[in-house]
Amino acid sequence: MDSQSPFRPVHAEGLPTPVGPYSPATVFDRLVFVSGQGATDPATGQLAGLDVETQADQVFRNIAAILKAAGTDLSHVLRCGVFLVDMRDFAAMNAVYARVFGDHRPARTTVAVASLPHAGLRVEIDAVAWIPGA
Repeated sequence: MDSQSPFRPVHAEGLPTPVGPYSPATVFDRLVFVSGQGATDPATGQLAGLDVETQADQVFRNIAAILKAAGTDLSHVLRCGVFLVDMRDFAAMNAVYARVFGDHRPARTTVAVASLPHAGLRVEIDAVAWIPGA
């Protein structure tokens, strides 16, 4: 990648390690595309908990750390994609989502999926944000 490219991967100490050959996020001009994040605690490498609330909290901590490394934060999220293994977890996940974003209301899609890439993982969330003043 040349230094003039508007595209750059986001890497920093303490970010969750991807489970595949991809970056935690990529930046294109002022947009940040955060890869789907699970509930792995980067400090321990273990799943943060078994219930969707605990997992969603960790997912948003992971997303916030990635956004910070990219030069932005949760208040600049434009869109999220939410993937639930069980749609009965929707209300609990939605409560965490509402608490995290407060009055900020990013666009969102929520779908049920057959499974996620970590045993016990109940929720994965990706995001698109913008970098202010860049």
